[in-house]
This record gives sequence, structure tokens and C-alpha cells, in this order.
Amino acid sequence: MRESGSAERLQALQNEILEAIARGEILRTIMERLCLRAEAITPGVICSVVTIDDENRLVALAAPSLPETYSAALTGIPIGPRVGSCGTAIHRGEPVCVTDIVTDPLWQGFEQLVLPLGLCACWSSPIKARDGRVVGSFAFYYDRQRGPDELERQIVATCVHLCAIAIEHEEVRSRNHRLAYYDTLTGLPNRVSFNDAITSISAVPPFEFGLMLIDIDHLKATNDTMGHAAGDALIAAVGARLRAVIGDGMACRIGGDEFAVLLPNCTQAAQMRSVACAILAAMAAPLDHDGHGIVPSVTIGAALAGEDGEDSVTLRQNADFALYHAKETRRGGYVRFKDGLRTSMTRRLQTRRDVDEALTDGRITAYYQPVIRIDTDEIVGLEALARMRMPDGRVASAGEFQEAMLDPKVAHRISGQMLGAIATDMAAWRRAGVNFQHVGLNVTSADFQKGDLVQRVVRALERVDVPPQHLVIEITEQVFMGGRKDGIARTIEALRQRGMPVALDDFGTGFASLTHLLDFPVDIIKIDRSFIAAAQSSTKSSVIVEAMVNIANRLGMKIIAEGIETQGQAEWLQSMGCRLGQGFLYSPAVPAGIVTELLQRFGQKQDAGALPRADLRASAA
Repeated sequence: MRESGSAERLQALQNEILEAIARGEILRTIMERLCLRAEAITPGVICSVVTIDDENRLVALAAPSLPETYSAALTGIPIGPRVGSCGTAIHRGEPVCVTDIVTDPLWQGFEQLVLPLGLCACWSSPIKARDGRVVGSFAFYYDRQRGPDELERQIVATCVHLCAIAIEHEEVRSRNHRLAYYDTLTGLPNRVSFNDAITSISAVPPFEFGLMLIDIDHLKATNDTMGHAAGDALIAAVGARLRAVIGDGMACRIGGDEFAVLLPNCTQAAQMRSVACAILAAMAAPLDHDGHGIVPSVTIGAALAGEDGEDSVTLRQNADFALYHAKETRRGGYVRFKDGLRTSMTRRLQTRRDVDEALTDGRITAYYQPVIRIDTDEIVGLEALARMRMPDGRVASAGEFQEAMLDPKVAHRISGQMLGAIATDMAAWRRAGVNFQHVGLNVTSADFQKGDLVQRVVRALERVDVPPQHLVIEITEQVFMGGRKDGIARTIEALRQRGMPVALDDFGTGFASLTHLLDFPVDIIKIDRSFIAAAQSSTKSSVIVEAMVNIANRLGMKIIAEGIETQGQAEWLQSMGCRLGQGFLYSPAVPAGIVTELLQRFGQKQDAGALPRADLRASAA
């Protein structure tokens, strides 16, 4: 009679637990209900369910009839061959029945967990997933020294099966949740989690938190030069270092090279700056990947809730403006949003849109400023300068859209259109017998980072049958600072080996200029116009210009002075030993049609055709 009634109650228990699992109830709640229902069928028995963590330590999941102190004491104990009934059953992967806790060696050292509770025996059965993993144990505790009877064995078999279903269901739910809300590479919360968190924290005043948006610098260069495994290692390292630094903050990976940090209880700009400094300091240590050292670098933009925006949308926009500004002006550093940045960034974005449209419409064109031999006023070369024809016909100088050039994609596209235009014009001059000698093309960091500069230039010249000696590649010191030195040096040398001279533009305005002359092979130095403008009124500038001329001559390089505007400047430069120059004294940048006339009238008289690099150097003699 007892068995018949128990069977019905066991069937009801099974149905109830399966329905709870299907409804998605909390695992702990389901297991506590399971224990209580099993105890109701078998009076004198107390049930518990134990799982294990990733380090094989016990975790008390459900023991509704035992005091909380028991669960707290049990949690954290490593499983092993003599760890009570549950820890041993999980370790062995088979049931363990201890009929006398006082004398059984499996409970030695653990008996005081249960003896004060009046429990004398414990039968524990391992819970196994479908793949054979032991994921926990289901235990019967007895108030007297005994083992299970046949009915209890049937009940435990059912309960263990239900526990396995519930725990596996929770694992799947947890895994799906992790995939939905966490980044698999770093283990950090992902963009979805970040969106939920910032919406929640900014929903109700007071607004007391800070927001940081963080970009990894030069991740693409790492992927391109060392492989995507190195890039992944860099991303993971940045994520781990962020997590270690921000304390009670929340770090999220919200994109490929993008992270966000929420700083609760951050009410002062100084607090946010302190965290930013700690983040930047944490990145300084090199990361070893397959024997190669990678030094992580990040750029941070930040906004303070309340002061820099109250709703989450405005706050994120302002932090993004700060990050964008930081990447342009303080890469590898920290910028907090300030008044005026929004207007400035809006203007920049509009300029970028204007340039994008001009590129699509083919309205980026080449103007040319003559390079003059100062002592004879003959044109010995040209520098190509980008101009943008506006929809209304006005021609905008490069200075008007310089901010758009800070975008690598825009800079790369402009270089491409300029290269095509220059090659076409040079081919036309050659066909007409106009001696132009050489044309300088300015290239940017983006052209070097793309990795195809040599191939692009060679293809463009071969397409119109112009020898490479006619093209001078002009770079600034900023290019050296914006990429890997070894890769840039190889590209420069490859260009020179194909006959193209390389000029260092705006010399004297960058960082460690003389060091760059040692590290990078160039043929021509162009003195920045700021030195020319100040030289006659500043003894220091005069001394620097004279030193530059002497250095160039001693290193076998040619030197060109930019920005010559008066005859006095020209005469003074000539006295310094500078033979080549360009500036408004001679001509502004003009369209190809006008420069053709200038070349015909004032071009240096030499045989038309390719100009070897040796002849270019001799042109200033």
C-alpha cells in the first residue's frame, strides 16, 4: 500500500519538476522543491543537492531542511577520495553509502558538519550529464544508522535523473546567456550588456557615474604584421588589464578594438582622470606573444554624467566625441569631453562628408606649385597639392579639408585620386615634349599602413608609361610616428630602388627630426615654411636653417626651402647655400593647364624624358 501511494506521489513529483524546468524557473528553486517533495514521500529523510564549480569545489545548491550554516560550511570544499559522502561520490563517479558517520573514515574531519544536526548516516549518488560528466550529487541524510531501502532507491533514481535534466538545462541557459551578453575572447560583458547597464544607471537620478570609451591603437597593424592570433592576444590582454584596474567599475568589449568602462559613484573629473591614468599605466608592460613583444596602447575618451550629459545617448555621444578628438590629437592618451568639442566634431564630420562626396564625384584634383632653382629662377620640379572643387565651382585648398585627411580611409582615397591625376598630367607633358623633371606627391600614414604603396605607385605610372624617376614621394615626420619603423623603412627603400626619390616634408616641425635622418633613407629635405618666415627676424631660426642646409649637404641630400615669399628671403637662403625653393614669390599652386605654360616658359632646359635621380641631385649645382 505504501509503495502504491509512493509511486503515485513520485510520478506527481516528476511531472511537477519537469513542468518547472520547462517554465524556466530558477534552478535553486526547482531543486529545493524537489528535495521537499522527496522528503514528503520518505519521512525521516533529509535531502540535499550539491554541484561543483570550475575548480571542482563543492557548491551547496539546495538543502531546504538544513540550516544555512551547513550550506555555507560545505560550499568551497574541494572534492576528493575522503570528503564525506557527497565529495567522495562526485570524485568516484559512483554512489557512496555511509551508514555510520561517526566511524566511517570518509567523514573524518567533516563529521561535525552534520552530527550536531542529529544526522547519523548519508547516502549520496552522483548526478551525471548525458556526456558522462559528473555535475553534482543528490544525497539522503538519515537520523539513524542505516542505508536505503528499495523504495528509496527508486525515489533517488528518479530524483538524480531529474537533477541531471535541470542542471543540464541550466548549463545550456547559462551558456546561451553568456553568448548573448558576454564577449568570448575577453570574457567581459559585450555591447548588449553595456547598453542595458548604461540605460539602467542613467534612468533615475542622481547621475553619479563616469563613462570611458577606449580604443586599442594600431590593432590592424598588429593583425597585418603578426597575424590575427597576435591581435586576439592583444585584445585579451587589454581586456584583462582593464578588469584588473577598474575596481568596482564595469568594463565591456563593445566592438573589435573598442571597450567601454562604466564607473559607478564617480562624481569628480579628478576621479575619472585617476582611473584613466591607471589604465594607461597598466598598458605599458609588454605582452609576449610567441617570442615577440607587443606593447599595448589605448586611447581614452570620457564623459562625466550630469556635467557632460544626463541621458545615456548624449553621454555616449560626448564620450565618443572626446575619444575621436583624442585619437586625432593625443593618441595613446586621455581626453575628457569639454564644451566646444561637439561643435568641432560636427564640423569635422561635415567636412568628411563633403570630401567623401567630392571623392565619389571625382572633384579632388591636382594643383602644382613649381620648385625653383633660386639662382636662375628656373623651374626644376613641381609639388602636387590636393584641391577640392566645390559643387558651386569654388576650389577649396587642402587646408579647408585637412581635418578629413585625419581619417585613414579618406587619406588613402585622396592619395589614390591624386596619384591617378598626377600620372595622367605627367603623361600629357611627356607627349607634348614639356620638360617637368619631377613631381612630388604627398603620402600619409594611411598609405604606409595599407601596405600596397609601392604597388599602387608602380601600377599608376606603368599604366600611362611614365618612368618612376619623374615621381618624388613626399612624407612628413608624422608618418614615421604613426607606424612600424621597420615596415616604413622597407617601403621607402623599395620606392628608392625603383628610381623614385623620397623627400622628407615639413622638416624641423616633428619629433626627433635628426633621428629620422639616421633611421630612414631619404634623398631630399624640405625645410618647413615656419623657419623661412622667422629666419630673418630670429637669430635662432637663422642658425637652425643654416644647420639644416649644412646637415643635408654633408649627408648628400638635396634641400628645398618652402614658403619663400620675398626676394630678401630668396637671397638670404642662397647665401646659406640653399639652391632650391618654392613659395608665393615664384608661384602659388596652379592647375595643370597653367603650370604647362609656366614649364614651357621657365622650365630648366634639359632633354625631355626620364630624369635619373643623379640628375635631380645635380639640378641644384
